[in-house]
Amino acid sequence: MLQLTVSLPETRTRVLLASSFGLFAGLFCWFLAHRFSQGAGDFTWAIRAADDLLHRRNPYASAGQLYPLPAALFGLPFIHTPPEIAAGIFYGLSSGLLAFGITRHGYHRMLIFLAYPYWAGMIAIQWIPLIMASAFFWWLMPVALAKPQIGVPVALTRSGRNAALACLGIVALSFVVMPHWFSLWVTQTRNYVRFIPLVVLPGPLLLAALIRYRDRDAWLLFLGACMPQRWFYDPFFLWLIPKTRRGIIFTAGLSWIPAVWRWYHAPHLITEVGRLIVLCCYLPMLAVVLWNQRRGILPERETQSKTDYRGKAEVSEAGTRD
Repeated sequence: MLQLTVSLPETRTRVLLASSFGLFAGLFCWFLAHRFSQGAGDFTWAIRAADDLLHRRNPYASAGQLYPLPAALFGLPFIHTPPEIAAGIFYGLSSGLLAFGITRHGYHRMLIFLAYPYWAGMIAIQWIPLIMASAFFWWLMPVALAKPQIGVPVALTRSGRNAALACLGIVALSFVVMPHWFSLWVTQTRNYVRFIPLVVLPGPLLLAALIRYRDRDAWLLFLGACMPQRWFYDPFFLWLIPKTRRGIIFTAGLSWIPAVWRWYHAPHLITEVGRLIVLCCYLPMLAVVLWNQRRGILPERETQSKTDYRGKAEVSEAGTRD
């Protein structure tokens, strides 16, 4: 296989780019939250749970509280912050950290932010960009506990020993704070309206990902397809999979089909949402996974393993081609 020597992105430039994008995302999220009276959106539940804990109230007394208790620990810093500002800070930081992590392997990876699920998540102020960022920083991995249906696939395919220990520490702390929270949370999840991509036709086709059973991206896709999900922002974590500019643009472009459909049609059944997500997000990612196998594109952890003293890495020509 032919080899190329390419310069890795400089840390200083990545910090500047990530900070600028995080600031933009935070301000735009604040504008949307203020404009549409969203408050802190979905992040409100973490702030509310944190406030309940501080005042020794049961966070699960409210029927809408569907998040596990570790989510409340991340809401603590925002208790006294105006909701719209809290939304902007939370989504801006999440976006900035993800941008910094994703550019480790090339600035072209910033194209993942063109995917519709990212913007759907911004409107709802979702956790997914921060959970994706935890794939690059082990100390962030405990955030995967806040939304386990997305966090579990990311944690199982992207975490190491330090990340696992950090997660165990947060879980232990949550039981110290409220020993019986788990049973209360499980009871609340019965109210969670959901679909499972693997069982929504043509979801069973996603079993083909296991052809690449040695590839962690294939496992990320398969495990994600096994998890209960709810809306168009949930599949954004799949954009950890495509590595090339062509793959990112291909999948991001198809992800906007549900946005156009949503503009003209209000979904009446959760299975309608699920089928669109499978067709426009999961199956294109399956094509990327299988195409990478055919082209012999190496996983990221392999392509970044050989570095020389000049800060350069050897990567396969197939893995860097646009």
